[in-house]
Amino acid sequence: MLWTVFANLPFEERLEKVAEAGYRNVELVGEYRKWTEEDFKRANAKRKELGISFDCTAGLKRGVSVPEHRQDLLDELRQTLPVMEKIACPSMIVLSGNRVSGMPREVQHQCCVDTLKAAAKLVEGKSINGQPVRLLLETIDPEENPQYYLTEIVEALQVVQEVDHPQVQLLYDFYHEQITGGNLIAKLEKSISHLGLVHIADVPGRHEPGTGEINYQNIFAKLAELNYTGVVAMEFHPAGDPITRLRAAREMALRAGR
Repeated sequence: MLWTVFANLPFEERLEKVAEAGYRNVELVGEYRKWTEEDFKRANAKRKELGISFDCTAGLKRGVSVPEHRQDLLDELRQTLPVMEKIACPSMIVLSGNRVSGMPREVQHQCCVDTLKAAAKLVEGKSINGQPVRLLLETIDPEENPQYYLTEIVEALQVVQEVDHPQVQLLYDFYHEQITGGNLIAKLEKSISHLGLVHIADVPGRHEPGTGEINYQNIFAKLAELNYTGVVAMEFHPAGDPITRLRAAREMALRAGR
């Protein structure tokens, strides 16, 4: 997840550093918003040179839980799809947005379902870089955003199940879920059939696996046991040299996954 590392370097150099650390996938948060055509050409040339794929992006300004934001979100997604095609990026992270004062929780829950069903129609049957375009619903812990609506993976799973579309899946961020409620492996087992992506960082501090209280050895082993075949994305602030810490996290995941 590129926002966490090498922020002071030009984009192409950031990709070089990621490749040096042994990674071949990069996730974005809308870094391309102000790119010129020349910027797109340079970024695409560099990722192809390095053998890197942009597997996912984020950055939609609206969330799916607020009824009055639905059309804006759908419009922005529609406008972003050609950009995703341009950089061969097949997945978009979707957030719930904040709680609405005075609005019953069941109304916001249903709005999540209805908005995602509408969004699914925009991506239905579409593919990018040989993969189905997917919408990945993410939770955020209440310490990071006390106003955020969708804080627990259990409810996010319910939403995805009710949407019931193969191109709408769950993003399980273990960092956020540990802060929200813990019980990470039991929730992973329940959500595996709808899981499209996992994000990795330790608690506290959002540093690399092994620096905090989450037993990532067991989580990586459980992902392998459950035959998870998606991307495992490192979204941490390295507590030391970024390349060294990124390499160590990758090696931990591969070793435990065996």
